[in-house]
Amino acid sequence: MDAYTSFAAVYDLFMDNIPYEEWCAYLTTLLKERGVGNGLVLDLGCGTGSLTELLAAEGYDMIGVDNAADMLEIAMEKRIANGRDILYLLQDMREFELYGTVAAVVSICDSINYILDYEDLVRVFSLVNNYLDPGGVFIFDFNTEYKYRELLGESTIAENREEGSFIWENYFDEETRINEYDLTLFIRKENKPESLFQKFEETHYQRAYSLEEIKKALKEGGLVFEACYDAFTKEPPKQDSERIYIVAREQGKK
Repeated sequence: MDAYTSFAAVYDLFMDNIPYEEWCAYLTTLLKERGVGNGLVLDLGCGTGSLTELLAAEGYDMIGVDNAADMLEIAMEKRIANGRDILYLLQDMREFELYGTVAAVVSICDSINYILDYEDLVRVFSLVNNYLDPGGVFIFDFNTEYKYRELLGESTIAENREEGSFIWENYFDEETRINEYDLTLFIRKENKPESLFQKFEETHYQRAYSLEEIKKALKEGGLVFEACYDAFTKEPPKQDSERIYIVAREQGKK
């Protein structure tokens, strides 16, 4: 399954309801409270680079890693348009490599949920620990099981716009805790009559992790758990939290 291939072309169009500026403000607050006001920062699972660009505008030296070539192509177009000095790397987050260490790693917009195996999750956290400066900060979010079970699972979301339309069908497996996204896209073909659209289909999978599993995987990956928040607040997670932010630190390389 090649995720974010056809969808990459219209990702920003359909995600224009995401308040990236507010997400960036929240994230930079967490970073600066922990002494990371500048320096090298890795955006793991950067997608089309919307958040990466905003963090660069805040003064961070940004690196973006993603395994979707089509998404990175759009990110690099933004980099050229905005004149940012951002390094983008086409890599799988389960085996990414950097040229050196970074002050912080961030992974936002449920990228962690795309890691379907617990062992791979530990591997990702181990790599993050390896590429963090001593005492470096790791901040990421994840969708909760409550969100998949109560809000997304067995639901269909659709949107129709001039440039394209999508149908997004969700199926949540209680046993495996994996949510399947079946995405059908109708994208207007360039240089063709306005009535001509091309159909694309993609399937995505995300896994729900409990907070306890996340903490355990962090420890096994060599990181120290520091804090968790109900997303975009400083409050502890609740039973009906849809997204949780985690703050962890490097504790010395193994």
